[in-house]
Amino acid sequence: MTISTIGLDLAKNWFQVHGVDAVGQIIIRRRLRRGEVLAYFQSIEPCLVGMEACATAHHRARELTVLGHQVKLMPPAYVKAYVKRNKNDAADAEAICEAVTRPTMRFVPVKDVDQQSILMLHRARNLLVRQRTMLVNALRAHMSASLHSRCHVDSRRVLRFGHQDQNRPVLHPECRSVAG
Repeated sequence: MTISTIGLDLAKNWFQVHGVDAVGQIIIRRRLRRGEVLAYFQSIEPCLVGMEACATAHHRARELTVLGHQVKLMPPAYVKAYVKRNKNDAADAEAICEAVTRPTMRFVPVKDVDQQSILMLHRARNLLVRQRTMLVNALRAHMSASLHSRCHVDSRRVLRFGHQDQNRPVLHPECRSVAG
């Protein structure tokens, strides 16, 4: 009996494998530690491997493709519909195995290292922009709540760590005395 399709559920420490043959009979249900995954896939014949798309899945997909396996990544929201019973790793791996064989399933292309690096930079920048906006909004709220609009705050200049010119200080003198 050869495995034709595997559903691989990724996690932090334990990975769940669910493998079926060409007619859909379950061949293997197994938990693997993180370090055992590559050794296991080296020991079996190349087959179709399905995983839910995430940053780790792209890395694992590249590793398994080198070993000769055909890897397909799917959005987790699409796989959720195939979970038959309680949500756990084994049920997720079975659902992934089922979903990867569906002809109407939409797949995510595997990203290479450069694509993931650029995506990480964009996400880090978006995080910094969101945090800056939160800080500016918090400053405005605190200043307006505590000083009832008696002080003028130029938030763009406050974020430049108190940069000011002689003509227009960043904080009104009364605000500066309250802020300490």
